[in-house]
Amino acid sequence: MSNDAWRTKEAGPTLLTARWVVGHQNGRRVLFEDGEVVYDNGRIVFVGHHYKGPVARRIDHGMALIGPGFIDLDALSDLDTGVLGLDHQPGWKKGRVWPRDYVDAGPVEMLDPEELAFQKRYAFAQLIRNGITTALPIASLFYREWNETAAEFSSAAEAAESLGLRVYLGPAFRAGHSVVEPDGSIVVEIDELRGVEGLKTAIEFCATHENRSGGLVRTMLSPDRIEFWTAELLRRTAEAARDLDVPVRLHCCQSSFEVETIRRRFGMTSASWLQQIGFLSERALLPHGTHADRNDLDIIAGAGATLVHCPLVMARHGAALDHFSRLRGSGLRIGMGTDTWPPDMILNMQLGLMLGRVMAGEIDTPRSADLYDAATIGGADALHRPDLGRLQPGAAADIVVFDLSNDRLGQIIDPIACLMTSACGRDVHTVIINGRTVMAEGRIPGFDFEAAHQRAQAQFNRLVARYPERTWRHPSVDEIFPPTYRRLRA
Repeated sequence: MSNDAWRTKEAGPTLLTARWVVGHQNGRRVLFEDGEVVYDNGRIVFVGHHYKGPVARRIDHGMALIGPGFIDLDALSDLDTGVLGLDHQPGWKKGRVWPRDYVDAGPVEMLDPEELAFQKRYAFAQLIRNGITTALPIASLFYREWNETAAEFSSAAEAAESLGLRVYLGPAFRAGHSVVEPDGSIVVEIDELRGVEGLKTAIEFCATHENRSGGLVRTMLSPDRIEFWTAELLRRTAEAARDLDVPVRLHCCQSSFEVETIRRRFGMTSASWLQQIGFLSERALLPHGTHADRNDLDIIAGAGATLVHCPLVMARHGAALDHFSRLRGSGLRIGMGTDTWPPDMILNMQLGLMLGRVMAGEIDTPRSADLYDAATIGGADALHRPDLGRLQPGAAADIVVFDLSNDRLGQIIDPIACLMTSACGRDVHTVIINGRTVMAEGRIPGFDFEAAHQRAQAQFNRLVARYPERTWRHPSVDEIFPPTYRRLRA
């Protein structure tokens, strides 16, 4: 296939067949055995058996599952420095919170525009590789002077357009940050002016870029963590999201530090405070919910907001949602996010299923279909996009083909159960977004995964080398991140 063919939608109806197809019938999920999917001009025109219309091409994927693309509401879009916190705690001693002398000297940008642009393109390719067709990027602000910029997100839009990824973009902004004092105590400092500037930039970005590239690029507002905000600025952010009619994502209910900070500053829980100031609505996307009590979660559900479930990254730090099935049964809207490396939605579904059962005990445990629905329909509903997350006539042709022919997967009686037991993101064979084939046989045209990995590692090494300057008491890199075992060098 020529490069030009990769960059454009296929001309004329394309018919795909596979051993299984996840479709809809009478508004409900169904699994078509030896099913067919037909798409044309970026839209699904048929799902089922025995299509009678004309086709320009037929592709048989054999022992495979064809399903809707995953929707990642909290998609990693930089190099995952979270790995540095896996065995190196507490974070405030390991460069995850700025020390006072670093703040007083003036925080600096640790990544230049070219590095930021590379990170987005690299991360977007990895998302596609794992079957994610719609992504709401998230990156760390630890390494920034303050907020993300409109320029870097304009570059991100270009990367998404080039690769064919459907995205919701918006520069992250904040009104405060944590500081480690010389004695080791941690304080939160608020800079309302910078918060106002960040909101203004984000609004202007939305106004400029919404519905770019025929709707492949949409926008959102992305205020940073809840503990770094004032009531007035969050109210203004929620009002802006309403006026722009865009999603607004705010990380909350995700750490004991947050819980303690919100109680100290406002005398209540995070969800109670968001309800009191009028922030919550059906536009609100709230990662992660692991440190919310039942009343908090009831408040979120009552407001129609969506909890963004990221089980892998939270489980690495000993936290889990309590609990998935009960919350869905109570009416809480739940979508999925990856938020770490690898951006493997299958792995996240697997962990979500296992942790959901651990937290539930023997009563009301989640099923494989529940996690699969959260990763597809849940995300689509959170974005108010009935044309996403479903393979049915009229929906966007966002399609993922999973190769199930590998004997590593073992015996298969049900393909969705197979995804939850033995599959992984690398079993994604083909990805189609908006009717354009953006990956086939694991290859993304014009993207060299090996070269990109080498560049990413070199960039990561440079970032780690600068950790001492922004770590409390400025220890060496080896002191900040001691090896798992004693290293012996030749």
